[in-house]
Amino acid sequence: MSTPIIQLAATARVYRADGVEVHAVRRVSLEIQQGEFVAIMGSSGSGKSTLMNILGCLDRPTGGEYLLDGVSVSTLSRSQLATLRNRKLGFVFQNFNLLARTTALENVELPMFYRKPLVALSSQRRRAVEALQRVGLGDRLGHRPSQLSGGQQQRIAIARALVNEPELVLADEPTGNLDTRTSIDIMGLFQELNDSGITIVMVTHELDIASYCKRIIVMRDGLVISDAPNPERRQAGPERAKLDEAEQIAKLD
Repeated sequence: MSTPIIQLAATARVYRADGVEVHAVRRVSLEIQQGEFVAIMGSSGSGKSTLMNILGCLDRPTGGEYLLDGVSVSTLSRSQLATLRNRKLGFVFQNFNLLARTTALENVELPMFYRKPLVALSSQRRRAVEALQRVGLGDRLGHRPSQLSGGQQQRIAIARALVNEPELVLADEPTGNLDTRTSIDIMGLFQELNDSGITIVMVTHELDIASYCKRIIVMRDGLVISDAPNPERRQAGPERAKLDEAEQIAKLD
């Protein structure tokens, strides 16, 4: 079996403030294989966001070990961590985090400015265009975020996450600001990306959203209390078709 892309061994994160210790993540051990589509669920304060920050190399564990594609992140300098993030990881956030004054194309090009080795200028535009075409926005290259819907903005954010060809995409509540129809569309896009071989780990507090994933991990009080495959995985295509049919029936009533 190949090396898991994510390996956590008794990983912990303790915060200290005003003499008080907060155990946000408590000795979590798990593995995620290349090509999985995993949801991490839990209520506010469960530790899921802290765990996501550790997985994204945005925070360091205070105990245990985290290996990303076989590399122990605890041994890396800040510069090495930044390089690792840029090469191997793509991030998608609830609030899109797009630059308001730049076009869709320019937003997607941005991660390539920080990649080492640098992507040749002749390749940057081509790769950004291809990423936007991949998420269905090839005709919105020159639009700014204010000219686009929430779903379109999230697609730009996904294209930006894909442009450096990451092995792993981390999505933090990616449908949190979207309506039901748009959420289904975004989950359909994630399923397509996962089917192409990209590993996806998604934080969500919504069971409906987690049900589109192949595996569901549930956290409470910093602990993993459940970790199981999702045998009743929903498919976004049929769900969208059912929604369209319901809306058509409603119009006839």
